[in-house]
Amino acid sequence: MKKWISILAMMLSFWFLEASINISLPSVQDQKPNVLFINVDDLGWRDLGYMGGDFFETPNIDVLSKKGMYFTRSYSGAANCAPSRACLMTGQNTPRHGVYTVSPSARGRSSTRKLIPITNIDSLSSQAFTLAELFKKANYRTGTFGKWHLGQDPTDQGFEHNIGGNLRGNPGKDGYFSPYNLANIKNGPKGELLTDRLTDEAITFMEAHKETPFFTYLAYYAVHTPLMARPALIEKYQKKDNPLNIDPVYAAMVETVDDNIGKLVDFLEVSGLERNTLVVFTSDNGGIRSIATQAPLRAGKGSYYEGGIRVPCIVKWPGVVKAGTRYDRPISNLDFFPTFQEILNIKLDKPVLDGRSIWAVLKGGALKVRPLFFHFPIYLQKYNAAEDDGRDPLFRTRPGSVIIYGQWKLHHYYEDDGYELYNLQTDVGERNNLAALRPGKTRELNDLLKKWLTVVQAPIPVALNPEYEGER
Repeated sequence: MKKWISILAMMLSFWFLEASINISLPSVQDQKPNVLFINVDDLGWRDLGYMGGDFFETPNIDVLSKKGMYFTRSYSGAANCAPSRACLMTGQNTPRHGVYTVSPSARGRSSTRKLIPITNIDSLSSQAFTLAELFKKANYRTGTFGKWHLGQDPTDQGFEHNIGGNLRGNPGKDGYFSPYNLANIKNGPKGELLTDRLTDEAITFMEAHKETPFFTYLAYYAVHTPLMARPALIEKYQKKDNPLNIDPVYAAMVETVDDNIGKLVDFLEVSGLERNTLVVFTSDNGGIRSIATQAPLRAGKGSYYEGGIRVPCIVKWPGVVKAGTRYDRPISNLDFFPTFQEILNIKLDKPVLDGRSIWAVLKGGALKVRPLFFHFPIYLQKYNAAEDDGRDPLFRTRPGSVIIYGQWKLHHYYEDDGYELYNLQTDVGERNNLAALRPGKTRELNDLLKKWLTVVQAPIPVALNPEYEGER
């Protein structure tokens, strides 16, 4: 009898020990994760090994895609740098924050612009509520490393720590090697590479704050022009078979980013931070087509064809996001703000958000089909008429709006009231305009687009440009 009482007591003690462990150690997804958000500049949808970019060597990013979830239809909120970043940081679409492009909205020759474009602003309003402020509200330490491009000082908008960020959109001539031509960063040893330095600064920040939750926004200036890389790496790509005529310097820059992703992953593993760090890897917009073709997608940066707005995206969070998963429905960088808000369980009276939380997707679910909207009431001149693959040879984009709804995509242009309708499931390259053949679908999508433009009070350019010389 005493023997059985002893065994029972031992079993009860183990049960209480296990119960106490389960009570004291919350599951990974119940904790507030550290967040490392990596936003590469101008990295195209196909410019990575795991996305089929055979010319590029990106083993670390390829492994990252296998350790997390990767998205085949991830969209930036806009087709170029500043507006896309404003969408990410506020969770709001372009009509709400008013950042439509990098500089004045009247781009290209005036005589070729039929309409007077809507005025652009180049910085976020001081009233904007940013991702950094959301994380600060949850008692996170916040740091930004690299390109900010939304004002002179990101520490005015929620970041406690800033290395290398101000209004500038690129590092300038010879800017990828120290001595740098950037504000808010001290020069390193002569010849130090900016991409490496930003990674080191981000790691130093995460190491210093590993006892408290942190939001690390690592926004590389790479792979934006000017194209610069180490000579040995450039030579490596110059010697490779290159049937698509991809710029070897650009490919070297992509591999340099990949090397640094490897360094970040190694740090998280060695420091013990990996288990509870949510990593996002993405790009601010599509790549420049003349530098690296975005085929099968049409056009590239600055265009609202798929090549300008479809971007690579990976999310990794061990124990929450199932490794090696793929998601094929559309998401937007507008979705990250409400996603982090839901993960952090932060209630906000404002702002109005235009994205939708993908928290359920990260846990293995799916979003209902919903429309994505884009509004660009301005002009953006061509890069290279022969290679931009746009609607006309003068502009990457003329004033217009776009809706993507499931497999369907509708472009509406304001100069000529033109419509282009594409079935992205069968025509991802947007070559076969179905607007005239499918008037019902065109009307359905246009009605949804008009309703959205009304709801967000989107400014529509209607005033005629007196300097316009007509069609040539």
